[in-house]
Amino acid sequence: MDTKACMVICRCEEVTYGQLQSTATEYKCTARELKLRTRAGMGFCGGRTCRPAVDRIIESIIPALSPGESPLKYQPPIRPVTFGTVGENQ
Repeated sequence: MDTKACMVICRCEEVTYGQLQSTATEYKCTARELKLRTRAGMGFCGGRTCRPAVDRIIESIIPALSPGESPLKYQPPIRPVTFGTVGENQ
């Protein structure tokens, strides 16, 4: 078994390098489409840890794509709040 294929790229969603590589190769997709197809970057961290690796995978599959042409959007984590906090009158 190829250890590189089993390497987890997106820890939040447990997406492996092999999953990303095969999806990107099969669909020749942009970083955004790869994110939607595999859920890489949709976890708790919002893609802050896996985004550079996903971008590099896309660049290796589609060499004509310039860096940053179709970047992943990422958002900082948000703290959960209770309904009581949201509904308080101020």
